[in-house]
Amino acid sequence: MHQFAVPSGLFSLDLTLSCGQVFRWERQGDWWQGIVGNDVICIRQKGDLLLSASGREEPIRSYFQLDLDLDGILRSIDRDPVIHGAIGRCRGLRIIRQDPWECLASYIIATYANIPGIKKKIRLLSESFGEPLETETGTYYRFPSPEAIASSDLCDIRKCSLGYRSEYLCETAGVIAEEPGWADRIAALPCGEARKELMALKGVGPKVADCVLLFAFARYEVFPVDVWIARIMQQCYSPPASAGYNRIAGEGRARFGEYAGYAQEYLFCDRQHLTSGSS
Repeated sequence: MHQFAVPSGLFSLDLTLSCGQVFRWERQGDWWQGIVGNDVICIRQKGDLLLSASGREEPIRSYFQLDLDLDGILRSIDRDPVIHGAIGRCRGLRIIRQDPWECLASYIIATYANIPGIKKKIRLLSESFGEPLETETGTYYRFPSPEAIASSDLCDIRKCSLGYRSEYLCETAGVIAEEPGWADRIAALPCGEARKELMALKGVGPKVADCVLLFAFARYEVFPVDVWIARIMQQCYSPPASAGYNRIAGEGRARFGEYAGYAQEYLFCDRQHLTSGSS
């Protein structure tokens, strides 16, 4: 058993893993188990300590961005009573730094699907095309590489319950497999150009591109908009019900600044409260 300190009052493992950023974690009692790269990680939080039954400290700290100045970020976005309340109720939520390919593929798969369905699709895909990871508690599977997806029969991919997303994933995997340095190239681009490059990939619209920029490339200025965020913005801020994606995302960026993506995550985490009429 390993243990290491986390920033006092500025990290919540439960909120971070349950808010819909990632799809390969499951809660088992007080413990969370997930697969990150080559590691099967079993972890829990006890106050200001993280207890890890498996997994190395440095990759875990990097994955959860524990060295980021969350207090400064929250002060930066705390600009009105709505976000102030969300910060108070969801304090400690951190944006995870995800692998670019896994994040991209996961959000292509996630289009128009609920979280249980997304988890099932990713589990089936990983079990079918990912490399096995043997542990004392059983066999797990890495997220499949773009090469593994691109070289597989489309019919086999469809068996993973991906539906129309199968073709999108297969085509995009082929593009990524042919350019091993694609993530470094995207990371080096200005945010607007990076967004255009991502949206040129099959199955990537504005929301998927913004999610990938936020969760895989730490472009904290983007403001992904799903049905919950659209509802919150229309209910609590200025965009009318007829406002489209780009207008709402632009309003979020203008309102919250360089850490608008963090504001988005806190609003999403607090969505039940904010849309219940009690805010």
